[in-house]
This record gives sequence, C-alpha cells and structure tokens, in this order.
Amino acid sequence: MALSIRLSRGGRKKRPFYRIVVADKRMPRDGRYIEKLGTYNPLLNDDNDQRVQLVEERIKYWLGEGAQPSERVAIFLGKAGIIDMPAQPNRPNKAEPSEKTKLKLADKQEKVAAAKEAAEAAEAEAKEAAKAATEAPAEETKAEEEKAAE
Repeated sequence: MALSIRLSRGGRKKRPFYRIVVADKRMPRDGRYIEKLGTYNPLLNDDNDQRVQLVEERIKYWLGEGAQPSERVAIFLGKAGIIDMPAQPNRPNKAEPSEKTKLKLADKQEKVAAAKEAAEAAEAEAKEAAKAATEAPAEETKAEEEKAAE
C-alpha cells in the first residue's frame, strides 16, 4: 500500500484548518485516513507555536514504514528537524500572467500611447494657432503703418 503524509482540510469557508494525516495515496484529500499526526493552522502567525503541531514519534514510525511526505508537510518536518530540509523548487512561471492578461495589458498600453500622442498633437496645434493669432495682428499693424506713412 502506497502511503503518504499529507494535509487534510477542515474548517469552514475562508477559515482553513488542516490535519496532518497518513493516508493511502489513492484516497481523496479529505477522505479516509489511517492516523492523524498533527495539525496546521495557517491563520495563526508564523511565530505562534500552535501554528504547526506534530506528533514526532508517530511521524518517525510512519516514515520508517515507507510513507512519503507531501511537499508542504516535508517543509514542516524539515523545520521541526525530523527529516532533512527539502529543496524548495523555484516556480517562476506560477506568478507570470496568462496570455489573455498579457494581451489586455498590451491593448491598454497601446490605448494610453495613442491618447498621449493625440494630446501632444492637440497641444502642438493649439500652440500653432496661438502663434498664428499673435502674428496676424502684427502684420495688420504693419500694413496700417505703411498706409499711414503714404
């Protein structure tokens, strides 16, 4: 029988509480288990000693029987000094946005760039209009001065 030491979820909605159990790998996550080996309460602070509680003697027994700890439970056991600390894999793609999100961000950036260009063009046009308005009265006054001089 393939055994695993893993978490079994309890608690209500949005208030998780986990039992650390030894179970047959073929059983569902929250299904039947062989023995409860501890608890894990993720809502408590990291420095709280009630966050992870382990029954070391029974864990050592089940590890001796061939039970394989899950990744999360292996980290708990490593911190408790029961087993060597496992290597924690780096998963850079997990935090990467999906293709759909990337497309949305690109569209948004294009719209912002187009709006910025339109604002700059409107500003340049307004400056040219203001410049033309200031030059036109100057030309009219020159024409008036030339008529007066004649």
